[in-house]
Amino acid sequence: MKVVLFCGGASLRLPELAEAVPKPMIRIGYRPILWHVMRAYAHFGMRDFVLCLGERGDLVKDYFLAYDEAISNDFVLSEGGRHVELLGSDIADWRIAFVDTGQHTAVGERLLRVRQHVADEEVFAANYADVLTDAPLDELVADFRQRAEVAALLAVRPTYSFHLVDDDGHGRVRGLRDVRAADLWVNGGYYLFRPGIFDYLRPGEDLVGGAVDRLVADRQLVAYRYDGFYASLDTLKDRQRLQESSETGRPPWARWLTREDPAAARGSWTAVEAGPGDGPSGR
Repeated sequence: MKVVLFCGGASLRLPELAEAVPKPMIRIGYRPILWHVMRAYAHFGMRDFVLCLGERGDLVKDYFLAYDEAISNDFVLSEGGRHVELLGSDIADWRIAFVDTGQHTAVGERLLRVRQHVADEEVFAANYADVLTDAPLDELVADFRQRAEVAALLAVRPTYSFHLVDDDGHGRVRGLRDVRAADLWVNGGYYLFRPGIFDYLRPGEDLVGGAVDRLVADRQLVAYRYDGFYASLDTLKDRQRLQESSETGRPPWARWLTREDPAAARGSWTAVEAGPGDGPSGR
């Protein structure tokens, strides 16, 4: 099963770091967040990737062309450093297609430009390459394969904090509610598609606000509400939190580091028909 990763956008919300690298290449621990996303998919057997490159795509290519397995795996050094025996491996069984989809291209258009790479897939995944979760992706794929809809997305609770204002319509505030306590679900950036998605895409359009709206209108979009761990990399504070989690040695998204039953989820999920209340926001 193939995984399309959108790696080409400019990191406008992280200008301090984006000057050096594109957002998917911002490091969390030993590896860029792009690697963590890919490693999570690989944990569930999804190891065939299509990278939609754009902004500084050369850095993504250079990273994998010079990939060193010893950085994130234990190894034994012998013969005065001339021989390295790896005790584990990250990407030996990965297949990665690097596709230049343009520097200033909308996400929907990027997906259109890699259509030939997923044309033979019954189901394929897609991701923004800057979001992490411990969701049981294999279970979501298995459920989606049994359904008839064209697309699905992971819906999560907002991870940011702001207050919703409840007023009486005449300027008097009746109360404030933290958005995280409200019954709100936002787009988590993890998608599942059938090839029928290409019937909903239009050249030059974004995925959200274009194809997704049409899918909702045709009742062809499923939302998997997940209440477990989820984090996105949008601000320097987000990066700091992810880095602190990585430094524990057992970050919550790295299920490949645990000895739990691979089928056991840390959170629960529920499939619902995606409507206006579950729609994607801001991606």
